[in-house]
Amino acid sequence: MSLGSVPLKYKISIDRDQCMKCMRCVDNCSYGVYRIEDDKILIDSRKCTACHRCISMCPRDAINLQEKPVDYRSHPLWTAEAREDVINQARSGKIILAGMGNARDYPVIFDRLVLDACQVTNPSIDPLREPMELRTYIGKKPAKLEFTKNNGDIDLTTKLAPNLKLDTPIMIGHMSYGAISLNAQLSLAKAVAKTGTFMGTGEGGMHEAIYPYQDHTIVQIASGRFGVDIDYLERGAAIEIKVGQGAKPGIGGHLPGEKVCADVSCTRMIPLGSDAISPAPHHDIYSIEDLAQLVRSLKEATNWEKPVFVKIAAVHNVAAIAAGIARSDADAVVVDGFKGGTGAAPKVFRDNVGIPIEAAIAAVDEKLNDQGIRNEVSLIASGGIRNSADITKSIALGADAVYIGTASLIALGCRVCGNCYRGLCPWGIATQKPELVNRIDPEIGAEHVANLIKAWTLEISELMGAAGLNSIESLRGNRERLRGYMLDQGLLDVLKIESVGA
Repeated sequence: MSLGSVPLKYKISIDRDQCMKCMRCVDNCSYGVYRIEDDKILIDSRKCTACHRCISMCPRDAINLQEKPVDYRSHPLWTAEAREDVINQARSGKIILAGMGNARDYPVIFDRLVLDACQVTNPSIDPLREPMELRTYIGKKPAKLEFTKNNGDIDLTTKLAPNLKLDTPIMIGHMSYGAISLNAQLSLAKAVAKTGTFMGTGEGGMHEAIYPYQDHTIVQIASGRFGVDIDYLERGAAIEIKVGQGAKPGIGGHLPGEKVCADVSCTRMIPLGSDAISPAPHHDIYSIEDLAQLVRSLKEATNWEKPVFVKIAAVHNVAAIAAGIARSDADAVVVDGFKGGTGAAPKVFRDNVGIPIEAAIAAVDEKLNDQGIRNEVSLIASGGIRNSADITKSIALGADAVYIGTASLIALGCRVCGNCYRGLCPWGIATQKPELVNRIDPEIGAEHVANLIKAWTLEISELMGAAGLNSIESLRGNRERLRGYMLDQGLLDVLKIESVGA
């Protein structure tokens, strides 16, 4: 017996009085919502993903989108989502895939943290009149410095490890060529070069179009080792070993063969049209000692000239794992929270596995401080960072810098419809179809992303100035500048902050 159809998620309608039949909606919708028959635009709302491409391109604002025009009978346990998942899996017998970050209605801890500001007895600083220092150095720091006297001069004898110098504590996280288009990746590369920061290549090698910006890229090695050779390692300003990802801790990755075009195939060094499947573990890492050996191998291969980062997903024992990484030769620990984005992940993982980045930052910072090694390694936070306030709070909790991902894609046009894994992104971001990829002009895209980074950097300066701080170093781990609002005592204890009013 047929399971029948499920209620529409979205209903598209056109104001026929406003519509001028310019056909932009038909031309721009890559999901086939619109078609022409007998000089009339017909609509198939079931194909709509709420990507908003048609709405944004309509010159007359004639298109309207209604969410859940017909819903299921309300029920506190059997939500519409729960029922649809059962129906879909009863039909397919497959794992449900989803894109972007965790879509569950968990409380956002960032929204329940408030920042401090100076009043009367402790003066604030005006960033328009006084210099503010936001430069950030990412890499290994020596436990102590040693000097020698030389004919009246003092020379530093401690050998310093190579560090990345950032003009802002904002970097762009790893999104591979294949998962996103070349024009999207090129836009991000141009933007980080403009703003004095860095971006990650993701696990997909480095396309030659990115070579001019390689001094602003961090190359990634994941369990699939796609696109990895000595040339790739030497091109990056730093190397990152990806052990885990916040959106799907404990499992590997999967790039569908449909997205592996000729260019992606060459860059990743895999056959054309084949699925790129990354295994869950690295098959040479089963302990912290194995990981330390890989870190040293990468440093040896690059003559100890490149910082090596290790990225892990935020899970329950993240602090202990981070401490082990910090005691290896790794230069930075990257922690990715469970609201981090992804091109494709099993929905059950995306929505149920891992812990929030706020708790993970605080736990890792506390553990490293307890062991007396916090100053020797950098901590980079990622996963669900939406604005400058989230960044400022992350640094106050203990991070040195952050990766942003989804926000940078929104600056390129993404509307977070969550269908990245289908390869039909109408904004030209998560697709390899040439006609869609060409919708992004890398020059304009770079300008938008650079504007976002500059705007957030200015806002961080303002927030620091209001708190009486003129250096990002003074903000780092300064939890006295944070208070919890409507958080229970257990979470306040984890975050090591006090409640508002205290």
